[in-house]
Formats: sequence, C-alpha cells, structure tokens
Amino acid sequence: MANANSASSSTDSLYRSRHPVFSQVLDSFNFDGSTGGSVRVDGVIEHGSDPPGHLRVPPIGRKLLTELEDVYLLASQPEAVELRNSDEIQAQIELATINLVARAFATDFINNMEITESDIQAEYDQQASLSPTLQYKARHILVESQGEAVEIIGELDQGADFATLAQEKSTGPSGPNGGDLGWFSPEQMVAPFSEAVAALEDGSYSESPVQTQFGWHVILREETRDTPPPPLESVRDQVRNAIQQKRFQALLEQIRFEASE
Repeated sequence: MANANSASSSTDSLYRSRHPVFSQVLDSFNFDGSTGGSVRVDGVIEHGSDPPGHLRVPPIGRKLLTELEDVYLLASQPEAVELRNSDEIQAQIELATINLVARAFATDFINNMEITESDIQAEYDQQASLSPTLQYKARHILVESQGEAVEIIGELDQGADFATLAQEKSTGPSGPNGGDLGWFSPEQMVAPFSEAVAALEDGSYSESPVQTQFGWHVILREETRDTPPPPLESVRDQVRNAIQQKRFQALLEQIRFEASE
C-alpha cells in the first residue's frame, strides 16, 4: 500500500510539473477524495463522458483522478499534439467550445429569469383555457372490413346488445370486455374516432362505420363529463418550465432577427 501511494504521489508530482492546469485540478481535491468545490473540477464532473453524467455524484475520489491522469497523458503525446493542430480537430474544438458557451448562456438566462406569481397564474389560466373540457365514456367494436361493420350496425338496429356483439365479433383488445374503452379525452384517440364520438349523443351508436388505420369501428357513446383542469399547485413546476421555454424561445427569435439584419 505504501509503494502504491508513493508511486501515485510521484506520478501526481510529475503531472503537476508538466501540466499547470492539471495541477489546479489536483489541488481542488481533498485527501478523502472529495472535491473542494472549484469551478474547474465541477465543470470536469458535470461534463464528463462515457456515459454523460456518470461522475456527477460524489464521492469521485481516485477514480476521477485516474481518468484525468489518463486523459492528460494521452493528450500530451507528440502524436496527439500534432492531431490537435489539424484542421479537423480544431474545428471540433471550436464547435465544442461554442456549444458549451451557448448552453452556459441559456442556463444563465433561465436561472436568472424573474417569474412572479402573476406570471404563473396567467400561464396556468392560458393553458387551462386550451385544455379539453370534455371526456367521453365509450365502447367500440373493431372489425377488418366495412361490410362486417355494416352487418353489426344492422344487428344493433334489431336490438342486439352492444357489449355482447363486441365480445363475439371485435378484433380489438377491448373486445373481451365488451368493447369498453373507459373514460378518455378526444386527443387520446385518433382524429376520425374522436370526431365520430363527439358527433354522437350519449347512449347512441354510430349509424355508419368509422374507418381508422386500425380498421372499421362501430362506436357506442355511453356518457360525457366535464373535466376541470388540475389544481395549479399540482402543475406549478410544469407551468414555470413553460414560461421559461417561451421566454427563451422569444429571446432566441430576437437574436436570430437581429443577426439577419
């Protein structure tokens, strides 16, 4: 153990003398393996790779130091120095730098954004006004051909029970349950199906087959209910994120416009 520590200390000393930046990294670590919280080390941890983020949670200790040593060793090889000066690597370095700075700018903009309670309430009210206010409870019978669906509608016209026909004839997964789809909002179904349900009255079934990519449907709308929006407190974080994204998008569009002038 003493020999290993001695060798490690000797290696660290060698890197310190040859690489001042690496020396600063080492100085940011305590002997117990934790970091001293330097911006440089935090950045190394945050932007570590393979896989991204796997070094973000302390303690990182010797493992990260070993990885850093390996990186500096490889990058200091003569062949690596030559590669660094190539046009391809220089372009990648420039792109990586630009991307990192842009991400830092975006993060700083969002973190320093002032969002008031009235801002949150206004965004919540807007989202609530755009949310569907109705839910439907329905059953359906799914078959492969239009002709089969027409025959089923004829049986319903003669007084057949919808749920029983669904169990006997439907090819959909809800067939064994009598075609029961439970409660759903219009946007949860494909457009032709939702439009057909909306056109029905409670207790009525479709007079003509409804075609979707799944096949041909006969639909029974059973009930309708209003759906109030979720309480503000249950979606506060989502509302705040929406405000942040809207403002950042507005900033980006402004920057694009100014750059195009």
